[in-house]
Parts: sequence; structure tokens; C-alpha cells
Amino acid sequence: MSEDPNRWEDVYRNKEEAETSWHEGRPQVSLDLIAETGARTDAAIVDVGGGASRLVDCLLDQGYRRITVLDLSETALAKARARLPQDAPVEWVVGNVLHWHPSARFDVWHDRAAFHFLTERADQDTYLQVMDRALVPGGHAIIGTFALDGPTSCSGLPVDRYDAASLSERLGDGYRLIRTLNHEH
Repeated sequence: MSEDPNRWEDVYRNKEEAETSWHEGRPQVSLDLIAETGARTDAAIVDVGGGASRLVDCLLDQGYRRITVLDLSETALAKARARLPQDAPVEWVVGNVLHWHPSARFDVWHDRAAFHFLTERADQDTYLQVMDRALVPGGHAIIGTFALDGPTSCSGLPVDRYDAASLSERLGDGYRLIRTLNHEH
């Protein structure tokens, strides 16, 4: 994972939101997966690597009121924050998930932008330790990665690729696979 936030600052400073390869006007797959967890609107949800994603907007529109968005890029978070009312119930965290100490525990951990950049086992282990501490017992982790036949890099950085079995194995016995899907965007 690129620990250099300047890389991501440059991306968000120099590209319009829709110019990024990961942009989704409405992140329907993520919204559907969060809904499938049964999370009520009082659930605590974290979007890891959320950047300028529209997920936070959609969750607020659906009535969720305990949302945290974590990203390396202050510029990305500022772009997302600028779209929302100043009093939106969102905690914005500029930081690296590997060094993050959440201020609360979460019912839903959502990540479609960070884990696949962790190509070193030690970084993956650290990520999983943070996630383990952050999730409430019985919480849900939604992790999007590149498929085994997907690209080997993203934004010029290498990525690890997974299928359901290999990701489930990597997460370990503390997690139970509930659903998997392939989504091309």
C-alpha cells in the first residue's frame, strides 16, 4: 500500500471525481451489501479508503447517522465533505488504516479501496488486527478486491487479487463468508 499520501493528494487535486477509474455515481453494490447486513440506521459504519466516494452521501440519504470515512487523502475527504451539509453526522479521518486507532467500534466495515493495495503479508496482518479491534462482535466486513483474473495494478500500484476462497482464508477463522459477488466497473 502506498504510504505516501502525496500520491493520493496529487490524484485528487489533478483529476475530477469522474475521471478516476474507481468513480461510481451511485455505489449500488456497496449499498446493497450494507443493506444485506441488516444494519439499521443507527449502525456505526466505517468506509475505509472512502476518499471522495459517494457512498457517504447515499448512506446519509438512507438515514444512517453514525458514519466514519477514513482515507489517506485530505483533499479527497474535503471534496466529499464539501458536497454535504456542514452538520452531517460524519467523522472524517485523514490517516492510514494501518496506523489507525478508531475512536469507536463499528457494526459494518466497508472497504472497496484499500485492502487490495496491501501486498505485504505484514501489512495485511496489521490491517486485519485493526479491523478485528474495530468491529463489534457479530459485525460485518465488506471487502472489495480485484478478482484473480483482474488487473495486477491500480493507479500504478501493484495489487493483490483474491477470489472468495482465498480472501476468506486470508481473513481467517474469525470471519464467516456470507456472500460473494463479482462486479465489473
